[in-house]
Amino acid sequence: MATTKAKAPQEDQRLSDEQVGEVLELMKGADSVELKLSVPADNQRAAIYALGLDPLDAQIRQVFFFDTPDLTLNRQGVVVRARRIQGKGGDSVVKLRPIVPDDMPSALRKSPAFTVEVDAMPGGFVCSGSLKSKADPTTVRQVAAGNESVRTLFSKEQRAFFGAHAPEGLKLETLSTLGPIFVLKVNFVPEGLGRKLVAELWLYPDGSRVLELSTKCATNEAFQVAAEGRAFLANRGIEVTSAQGTKTKTALEFFSNELGGA
Repeated sequence: MATTKAKAPQEDQRLSDEQVGEVLELMKGADSVELKLSVPADNQRAAIYALGLDPLDAQIRQVFFFDTPDLTLNRQGVVVRARRIQGKGGDSVVKLRPIVPDDMPSALRKSPAFTVEVDAMPGGFVCSGSLKSKADPTTVRQVAAGNESVRTLFSKEQRAFFGAHAPEGLKLETLSTLGPIFVLKVNFVPEGLGRKLVAELWLYPDGSRVLELSTKCATNEAFQVAAEGRAFLANRGIEVTSAQGTKTKTALEFFSNELGGA
């Protein structure tokens, strides 16, 4: 399967002409685009105030990742995750990244459980394919406690997808639990922007945190939405040019170190 590399965020926050061409080509085959921005730790409180966010509006989520202690799956571009979601139950996902949409099997693309999305952040982007399923939150908790097999959280379709892309010989039931991460999520429409934003505050066991702002849009409006969002945030004093990190990478590296896999 031909693939493309994820474009890590650049220090100057600008994509080259070649990269713009790449992301445009990827978006042709994607279902949607999610624009993301990580707010620096020293700007997070000011950003929350500037956006008028109320923490009492937040939905609580508990996120678990599954990998080997040395993150074998992550190096292969495979992410395995389950969540418990306040008021909604739970879900599980097997994600592959980076991908080229046209290289995905047609049967998989037709599955209502499978989505292709381009994640774009200042200076970088990645295209991923995610296969999702509902998961019983009690089962998620039992798996995290070691009382149930990781395999029980995933559908037959997800297990086949995992088997097709995980390193040979690596089984779901042998993966370690990395987590939990507690997440506060708020959906809101800030005055002056006119579109929904999502704020997620990821709280790590060592006291560190990641605040991510994001919005989803159609592929044909991504550049316009990105420009409008960037101007909106900058006008409110929210840092839009800092080095970007990702929630998943931070979580995986934290728990890998905890398990002695780093």
